[in-house]
Amino acid sequence: MSLFTRSRQLSDTTEGRAEPDDDTGTAEPDDDTSTAEPDDDTGTAEPEVGAATDSAESATPAQRTPSEQSPTAKPGWFGWRRRYPRTARGVSVGTTVLAGALVLFALLVPNRIERIEFASFVRIPAEGVLLAGLLLALPSKPRRITAVVTGVFLGLVTVLKFVDMGFYQILARPFDLVLDWILIENGTDFLRETFGRTGQVLAVTGVIVLFVALLVLTTLAVVRLTNLMVRHRPVAGRTVLILGTAWITCMTLGVQIGTVPVATKGNAEFLGNRVDQVRAGLADARVFEKQASVDAFAKTPPDQLLTGLRGKDVLFTFIESYGRVAIDDPAMAQQTDAVLKEGTGRLKAAGFESRSGWLQSPVTGAGSWLAHSTFLSGLWIKNQQRYRSLTTSDRMTLTKYFGKTGAWRTVGVVPGVRRAWPEGKYFGLDHIYDSEHLGYHGPYFSWTPVPDQFSMEAFERLEHGKKNREPIMAEIILASSHNPWSPIAHMIDWNDLGDGSVFYRIKKEGTNPTEVWKDPEKVRAEYRKAIEYSTRSLTEWVERYGDDDTVLVFLGDHQPVPTVTAGDTGKDVPVTIVAHDKKVLDRVADWGWTDGLKPAENAPRWGMDKFRDRFMTAYGPQG
Repeated sequence: MSLFTRSRQLSDTTEGRAEPDDDTGTAEPDDDTSTAEPDDDTGTAEPEVGAATDSAESATPAQRTPSEQSPTAKPGWFGWRRRYPRTARGVSVGTTVLAGALVLFALLVPNRIERIEFASFVRIPAEGVLLAGLLLALPSKPRRITAVVTGVFLGLVTVLKFVDMGFYQILARPFDLVLDWILIENGTDFLRETFGRTGQVLAVTGVIVLFVALLVLTTLAVVRLTNLMVRHRPVAGRTVLILGTAWITCMTLGVQIGTVPVATKGNAEFLGNRVDQVRAGLADARVFEKQASVDAFAKTPPDQLLTGLRGKDVLFTFIESYGRVAIDDPAMAQQTDAVLKEGTGRLKAAGFESRSGWLQSPVTGAGSWLAHSTFLSGLWIKNQQRYRSLTTSDRMTLTKYFGKTGAWRTVGVVPGVRRAWPEGKYFGLDHIYDSEHLGYHGPYFSWTPVPDQFSMEAFERLEHGKKNREPIMAEIILASSHNPWSPIAHMIDWNDLGDGSVFYRIKKEGTNPTEVWKDPEKVRAEYRKAIEYSTRSLTEWVERYGDDDTVLVFLGDHQPVPTVTAGDTGKDVPVTIVAHDKKVLDRVADWGWTDGLKPAENAPRWGMDKFRDRFMTAYGPQG
């Protein structure tokens, strides 16, 4: 028998008893034939592992090729699969199971944390069934391309769902693919200011690594499952048919697990909503331009503007995150009510009266600058695109109208600003005091650069307390009630404020944000204390430094994050006018606002964009 004949016989006999490759092997059978599929462009078929191995082992050393004699030429995983075939097969099967779990997770995971439950992951996704059927029907090369593209796309959709989770937790809304990219920069700034530069770098690096890893893993998972389906085409085809029938049946009958439908087309709806969102975002610029062109006071002569406030010091003060939840939530209502009642009484004893109502903010959770610009411009500034359009336009704001009269010096006290703020010029402020120009030499309180009590004292020292000055219109943005509300300052004797160094001791006595944020109830408690501190800072300032010509308008800019609101999606914030001169409040008597610092539950509720025109009308010549 010749060497060639003997080798063929050995190969033929071992071929029938060679152990088949596991379910995740790389060789992929042709779609329409049982013969081995040629390699992509070489035109040669890959020999069976078992046959090749037995033939090689039966040959003498002299008969083996150099590669067969080489000790490094070991099949599979550097020879590991050959030495431990059962373990290798177990790892391979486990990897396939994990790939299936990842794809199923990506298809079924909701985009909101509160919707994640067991029932969410035992549904039948229509997109998965249709995709499996498509991959089985495609020829080899188009199938491989489709599998890779699908894996990448599925990874991107999953990333978008995770981003949505974060946005819902902070802003109570999904991420806007057109308008929200600027907020990523704001988010990294918040990380740096709260956790330091190292914390920011670690967080950003971690996010990038997870993003890349998710795209790679979903792509590999889809490719692996596609190969598995093709190798077991009859079983896969029947499974797709059964799942498709089950989906139609469950959808028709409305089968649910609890409140979760078994048949879902959630990804199609998710992407459809995103397409609508993108269209709306692209069209919003034209809508906003039309709205901004209308201004009822644009042609009013300066001497007829705000005549009812001439000679008064008017302070528009925003309290960060002061939302309706602080007043209405049963867990906070009693303590907040006591603080507002105390403030009302102390102001009344000092000769001041107050009226309160509700405004609806365009944002919730964050985005204070959007609320501030809505209140001052009389336009609904609900996104960053509108904000940029506003601040590069000639639209008159409430602060600009005060400046236009020539009867007030306009100033801004913005302790939360710690870098250049070019938008300040747009708002028509003669002078701006940021965190670096208030004379504060104390510590930051997490995100908050300057405690509210010190900010108000600095305003008194730098502007309000000066002798022989002209009337002041001030925009004051208090920041102590900014997320994360830990640690927070507390009220001290106004005479002890000094340069702010006293707050080093107060900060040490405060809570640790890392510990507080482990428990939502602790977060809510710290939030309430922060709101109480901010309102006390204001009311005590008025009691201490206010006079017959003081008019204070203070309001919340938006509701706090959902951790505090506990599912409340409302956007209402309190607004209050405080004045010593009874004539000032008489002009708004027809507003129907509640006496005192606390608005009644049924007090009037306006959109925040309506305040500017109503305020200017009330304090104009016809008011």
